[in-house]
Amino acid sequence: MEIFLDKRAVKQIRQSATDAVDDGDTETLREDVMDAFSEEQIEEIERRVDTGDIYDFISDAIEEWDADDVDELFELLESHLAEVGIELKYRSPELEDEEEETETEEFEAEEKEDDDDDLSEDESLDLPDSDNEM
Repeated sequence: MEIFLDKRAVKQIRQSATDAVDDGDTETLREDVMDAFSEEQIEEIERRVDTGDIYDFISDAIEEWDADDVDELFELLESHLAEVGIELKYRSPELEDEEEETETEEFEAEEKEDDDDDLSEDESLDLPDSDNEM
């Protein structure tokens, strides 16, 4: 089974993890991680884990986390879910932002090329020489 976390959920978990690092409170983080999953996904996770409780399952991952690196938290969630046969997929918001910037830069470069091509075509037109007409 695969679970894909959307951009909003990833950003929320990252923010909560950052807050947990700053405040030392992991309860909100635990709730935000749980909120990232749909009811059906929660039921499937609970069916697969030994304890049958997603709260305990997520708590174990958070307790294992050293509360230093947010990416490590995602890696722990991935590995814990993989142990029960669930593949967690997500896209890092930073990667998406970089991709959007790259796409924007590529688009702007293409637009500039198109504008340059338009200028070249205008310059190559045979326009009457104003000195010869008089």
